[in-house]
Amino acid sequence: MKSSIFRLAALLALLALSLPGVARPAEPATPAFAFPREAASDDALLAKAMPALARDVARIYRDEDPDRDRVTRFRLQMVADDMAGSVATIHALRRTRMDAGDASAATLYLQYEIFAMAKIAETAGTPLDSALRDAFGMLYGALDDRTALRVQPSFDVGMPRALDDLRKALAPAAERGRLDLPEALALVRRYQFVQVFSELSPRAPALFAEDDARRYRIERDVWIAMPDGARISAMVVHPAAAKDPLPTLLGFTIYANPDWLLADAKTVAAHGYVGVVAVTRGKSIAGDAGVAPAEPIAPFEHDGADAAATIGWIARQPWSDGRVGMYGGSYNSFTQWAAAKHRPPALKALMTSASAAPGIDVPMQGNVFMNFMYSWPFYTTNNRSLDDDAYGDQARWDALNRRWYADGGAYRDMDRIDGTPNPVFRRWLQHPGYDAYWQAMIPYRDEFAEIDIPVLATTGYFDGGRVGVQYYFDEHTRRNPRADHTLVIGPFGHLAMQTGVARNIEGYDVDPAAMVDLQALRYAWFDHVLRGGPKPELLRDRINYQVMGADVWKHAPSVAAMANGSLRLYLQPEKRDATTHRLVATAPPKSASLVQRIDFADRSDADWTPSPLSLAPTLDAHGGLVFVSDPIDAPTEISGLFSGVLDFVVDKRDLDVTVELHERMADGRHFSLSHHLGRASYARDRSRRELLRPGERQRLAFRSERLTSRMLEPGSRLVVVLRVNKQPDMQINHGTGGDVSSETAADADTPMRVEWLGGSYVEIPVWR
Repeated sequence: MKSSIFRLAALLALLALSLPGVARPAEPATPAFAFPREAASDDALLAKAMPALARDVARIYRDEDPDRDRVTRFRLQMVADDMAGSVATIHALRRTRMDAGDASAATLYLQYEIFAMAKIAETAGTPLDSALRDAFGMLYGALDDRTALRVQPSFDVGMPRALDDLRKALAPAAERGRLDLPEALALVRRYQFVQVFSELSPRAPALFAEDDARRYRIERDVWIAMPDGARISAMVVHPAAAKDPLPTLLGFTIYANPDWLLADAKTVAAHGYVGVVAVTRGKSIAGDAGVAPAEPIAPFEHDGADAAATIGWIARQPWSDGRVGMYGGSYNSFTQWAAAKHRPPALKALMTSASAAPGIDVPMQGNVFMNFMYSWPFYTTNNRSLDDDAYGDQARWDALNRRWYADGGAYRDMDRIDGTPNPVFRRWLQHPGYDAYWQAMIPYRDEFAEIDIPVLATTGYFDGGRVGVQYYFDEHTRRNPRADHTLVIGPFGHLAMQTGVARNIEGYDVDPAAMVDLQALRYAWFDHVLRGGPKPELLRDRINYQVMGADVWKHAPSVAAMANGSLRLYLQPEKRDATTHRLVATAPPKSASLVQRIDFADRSDADWTPSPLSLAPTLDAHGGLVFVSDPIDAPTEISGLFSGVLDFVVDKRDLDVTVELHERMADGRHFSLSHHLGRASYARDRSRRELLRPGERQRLAFRSERLTSRMLEPGSRLVVVLRVNKQPDMQINHGTGGDVSSETAADADTPMRVEWLGGSYVEIPVWR
C-alpha cells in the first residue's frame, strides 16, 4: 500500500510532465526493508529481527481506510513489542465498528488483546502462564455465555498451516535479504499470528475447561439403557445457575465427535436449556478409549427407537421439566423424524435442518444410488468415533469412481474394486425401491398424520439435503393438513446452520437480506414454542423464502402459493444453433421428434467431474440435450417446484433421467436453478418398479424436489438440459430391466435409442 507521501510525489511528477521544458523525474522508489537472510531459518534471529522490521514498516505505513489502517497497525505494534499501543488500537477499531452498527465488534480480536495484556503483565514480572490465565479470566470470563461461545472458535487455529504460511512469507527475505512493503506487511501478519497462537493454543484447552466449569455442569460420560439391553452414549450439560427443572434440547447423531457435541450442548445450555447429546448405538462420545458396548454400528436402522427411548429417559430425570425438543442438521435431522415416528410423549418440538431422509435422498435419490455415499459408512462405522483419515482420502474415492466407471464393472462390486468390504453399502443395494427396509426408519404415509408437534425446517437452494426437507414437508402437510410445520429456505449450503450463511456460495454472491443468523432463529423459535416467547419475525407463514436476486424475503401458505401462474415451455426438437434446441411456449407438431443415442459402453469421459459452481461462466451439459428459450423482456420471478412431462419412445426397459433448469444470464453466465433426478421405472411409485415397454410411446410425469426462488433479469433465457444419466459419480442404469447394481458395460451391447417426442414440456412456476 502506498503512503500519502508517495501518492503526493506521483501527483507532482505528473504535473511536472505537463509543463513545457521540464524533464521527467525518476519514479519514486518503492520502499524496501533490509532483513537478515539467516533469520528465515533461525527462530532466535527471527525473534530479534521482527520487532525492528515492524517498527520500520510502521513509520511509513498509511492507509486511507481507517479500519484497514488500524487492523494492520495493531499487528505492527504487537510485533514491535508495543503491547499497550496494540490494545489501544484494537479498542479504537472496536469503537469505530460499533458506532457503525456492528454490535459483534465488542469482542473483535479479543484473543489478541488477551495475549497483549498477558505480555504486559509478563514484562512486569508475572510468569506467562499466570499472566495468560489472569488475562483470559478477566476478558473472556467477563463475557456472557452466548457471546463466549461465539468468540471461542477464534482461539481454534491450525498451527501447522500457520507455520507453513510463515515459511512462505519468509521466502523473499531468504532469497534477497530485503522485502518490499507488501512482502513486509505479509510477513508481519504471518509472524504475529504464529507469535500469538504458539503461546495461546497449547494453553487454551485448560483455560476453556476452567471457564466451562464456572458456567456449566457437564456430565461427559453418560450411558443410557435401551429397552432391549443396548446402551447409548450421551453427554449432558446444565446451566450452572439453574436451580429448577428445565426443558431439554436433544441432539441425536451418528457423528461421535466429542468436541462438536460438547459445543452443541454448551450452546443449548447457554440459551437456558439442558443440553443433551447422544449417539447412535455402537458409537461412543469417548471414542474407542471409552467403555463402548459391543453393539454393531448400523446407520439409520435403530436410531428412531433409541432416540425415543432417550427422550423417555430425559423426561424421568430430576433436572427435566418433562419437555424435550430436538435439533440438528443432516443425519441429526433424520433422527428427529425417526424419533417422531415412535411418538414419545415428552417430545414437544422438532427444529430440523438439511434433513436426511434415508431411501429418499440418501444413499439414493430418485431410486438412483449416489457414489458420494459409498465412502460414508467407512467414516461412521470403522470405529466408535469417526474415521477422518479414511473419509478424507479423496484421492482414494476419486480413483475408485474412475476405475469402476472406466472398467464398466457392476455397481455392487465397488468394494471389491476398492479392496475393502463395505457391508453397509451392500445392504443398501439390496433395497433399490423404497421398501419396508427404508419405510421402517422414518414416518411412512399415515404415520405423518399422527405427528402433531411444531416443526421448523431450514434448508437452502445450495443444500443437497433439501430433497429430504421437501419430502418431510410434503408428506407431513399432505397427511395432516393442519400440521404446524414451518419451512425457511434461502441461498444456504448444507452446513449453514452450523457455520453461518456464506456471503458467496458456489459462485453466487448472496443478497444482503439473506444474511440471517440461523442459530439465533433456532433458539428464538424454541423460546416461542417452549417458553411462550414471541414468534420470530421471519416466520410469517408456512413457507418463508428468500428471492435470489431481488434481495427480499417472501412468505406463502404452501408451495403452490409461491407462484400465481406458470410458464409451460416445450422441448422443441428444432435446432436453435449447432449445439442447442428451442424451448418454446407453443406445442410442436405431434410428428416432431429428436433421436438421442447413449452408448453405455463408451467410457471415454471417465475423467469428467461436475462443476462445483452453481453460477458458472459456461454450461457443462455433459452429454445432455440443451433447450434454450428466447430472452425474457421483463423481470420474472421463478418460485416453487418446476415439473413437466417427458414424452418419448425408448428401445430399452428402463432409464435414469435428469432434467436441469438453468438461467442463462445476458452476459452468458449460467445459474443452476433446480433439477430433477429419477429412475423411470419408479416414477409412479418409488416403492414398486414398473418397467418400460420398449418401442412404445411413454409419458413420464415428474416434479422436482428442489425448491428454488430467483428473480430473472430482462435478457436472461431459460435453459433446460435433458440427460440420460451416464457419469462416474452415480449408478448407471443400462436399461436391461434387471438389477441395476448387477449390470455391467457388457450389457450395453447396443446404444440406447431414445426418441424424444413433441409432447415433452416443463412447467415453471412464476410470480407475475
